[in-house]
Amino acid sequence: MSEVQPLLMVDCDPATMPVEQIDVSQRELWAENTKWDFFKRLRDDAPVHFCPESLAGPYWSVTRYADIMEVEKNWETFSSDPTIVIEDPDEDFTLPMFIAMDPPKHDEQRKAVQGVVAPQNLKVLESTIRTRVQNILDSLPIGETFDWVDRVSIELTTQMLATLFDFPFEDRRKLTRWSDVATGSPETGVVETEEQGREELYECLDYFTRLWQEREGNGQSSDMVSMLANASATRDMLPMEYLGNLVLLIVGGNDTTRNSITGGVLALNENPGEYAKLRNDPGVIPNMVSEIIRWVTPLAHMRRTALKDYVLGGQEISAGDKVIMWYVSGNRDERAIENPDEFMIDRKRARQHLSFGYGIHRCMGNRLAEMQLKILWEEIQSRFHFVEVVGEAQRVPSNFVHGFTELPVRLHSI
Repeated sequence: MSEVQPLLMVDCDPATMPVEQIDVSQRELWAENTKWDFFKRLRDDAPVHFCPESLAGPYWSVTRYADIMEVEKNWETFSSDPTIVIEDPDEDFTLPMFIAMDPPKHDEQRKAVQGVVAPQNLKVLESTIRTRVQNILDSLPIGETFDWVDRVSIELTTQMLATLFDFPFEDRRKLTRWSDVATGSPETGVVETEEQGREELYECLDYFTRLWQEREGNGQSSDMVSMLANASATRDMLPMEYLGNLVLLIVGGNDTTRNSITGGVLALNENPGEYAKLRNDPGVIPNMVSEIIRWVTPLAHMRRTALKDYVLGGQEISAGDKVIMWYVSGNRDERAIENPDEFMIDRKRARQHLSFGYGIHRCMGNRLAEMQLKILWEEIQSRFHFVEVVGEAQRVPSNFVHGFTELPVRLHSI
């Protein structure tokens, strides 16, 4: 990890500062939601931009939609190994996971668990999700302030994760905690020290190892632990690789949907005309879900590492360089998306976004995420006239998980 203390971006004017000094990875920009003008400056003036000094070391930013797609499609040049986040992994605590692998191993391990979100399984899950959504919404107070993140976003996604893992339901909030720890750090306030974070992830491994041992040899079960324990590509994984894949599946199934659930409420409050459209035509919900996922972009970036020299957008990237695809920026690129800074629930081609990635690493659970959001908003609209945001949204101080820690709301009945 670099010890460089770079220029603090929150004190700078994105329109006038030297473009070579821009470092969009700084957590303050994300905690205070002040990154957007910096990304626009990069898209306009330096769409493939080299940052020589940051707390994560030197890196390239790819900020336009088309350039991100070029990187996504070319896994032979831009490798997911050793990690998909901007920070380099600690040499003494590496977590191999299939999203941070290249073919063929990536394909084999992904296939081991992909069946959990196969179309026939989604049909089975749909009624379960609807029942849980109804129970969660019916338990909420009318006219009283409460935290939407905790009572709805976390609760729904954590219940869903418990189902996918066949995880003891009474312990389901452990999944939420492990997700936060896996993507957090002492700088974010999730843990006090790196050692504490590692200890909690080892607890995660111990817990899931017991589940593995219980289900090993039971090839009939369709939960993700059984799939990993019995598939030929994963049954001989070393413990840290098992933990890595657990972290991937927990974060992928938790943070993304959870932050879209919260971000959608906030976006509708910030755009009352769109909320009126929703009230007038609930049939727009499936399209609105895609627009919410674009607007929020719950995972802000993915990293690749160049395996060979390559010219991208006129810039010479060298073998070994760190290349960051900023999905949050590509989803606001006016060259690819019309009026991208407007939240429009009836947007044409709303699914044309980068939030799920593209190519071999496209989000495995994208249809499940869309289904959860669709059901949630159908049930919200059948109960409440208005989910009113009544305080400031508190944001995750992370350049990877683009989300929320708190959103105070008040419900108004129909």
